[in-house]
Amino acid sequence: MLRLAVAGAAALCLLLPKLGEVQATSLIEHDSTVASPEPGPHGGGGQTTAYAFFARTPNLGLVFRKRALHRGAAIGYHLQEEDEVYYVVSGTGELRVNGARSIVGPGTAILTRPGSWHGLGQLGSDDLVIIIAYQRPTGPQAH
Repeated sequence: MLRLAVAGAAALCLLLPKLGEVQATSLIEHDSTVASPEPGPHGGGGQTTAYAFFARTPNLGLVFRKRALHRGAAIGYHLQEEDEVYYVVSGTGELRVNGARSIVGPGTAILTRPGSWHGLGQLGSDDLVIIIAYQRPTGPQAH
């Protein structure tokens, strides 16, 4: 009888969600619903289109964005405060990290670390489209 009770309790633990746990809700967002025209960030200049995916999702520790830098636009040279990844989807750009310059294109992943300086400018006739991901800052300075 004790074996049956233990087996039943184990089955219930597997089948029922844990008490106090909130079931996760998955979300889908589309470019068309989050697109926003913005100037190049960090004083970079030019015109960009920013896509801030899941920006209104509470308790999400990840920032996930896409940005299209239109002809002549840039992300200004700035000090990095957290690990950040850029991934180039399309177009060509000039990346500057700690003063060194590189040409980047589709399939390039860039990791910038806290304490480094970087900026990125669009080159050529096609938009430079990048994906940006970093951990959402916490604490009183977070915005």
